[in-house]
Amino acid sequence: MSVIINGSAGVTTNSGAVYNGLQTDTAKSATGTSVDFTGIPSWVKRVTVMFSGVSTNGTSVIQVQLGDAGGVETTGYASSTWTANTNNANFTSGFAIRTSNAAAILNSGHVMLTLIGSNTWVASGVMGRTDAADTSVYGGNKTLSDTLTQVRITTVNGTDTFDAGSINVLYE
Repeated sequence: MSVIINGSAGVTTNSGAVYNGLQTDTAKSATGTSVDFTGIPSWVKRVTVMFSGVSTNGTSVIQVQLGDAGGVETTGYASSTWTANTNNANFTSGFAIRTSNAAAILNSGHVMLTLIGSNTWVASGVMGRTDAADTSVYGGNKTLSDTLTQVRITTVNGTDTFDAGSINVLYE
């Protein structure tokens, strides 16, 4: 086995697979109607989407969507979300981080996406409001047509605009 130095050197495991360590992208300001992370390496088995003080100008729920070479997939998600003060909700257009939203809610937390096999990804995470006492937990799954290459953060209606915070991803 090799030693990982700054996440740049690969390690060959006993099974012969190459593991490239933890890698982060460049944090992006949450602006516009979506924030995209593209060019995800084919060796990735887990993607953690990290939110810091992210808010929108409207009431549409923030969600994470997955994409492959064919583009971002907007249907076929099996996702459930529970938010402390508003109960449960199911979503099929992405992995939602709350059951409801209001303008200027500040969200901080993460969505962990893990490859379970055959292009099927499972999601789980916790999101807290940093402007009020409220927490959401969520989980779900999505099977892509091909290998994951991109992650999009947007709203369910696709038109509300991000107006605060930053988002980044961690690959492993």
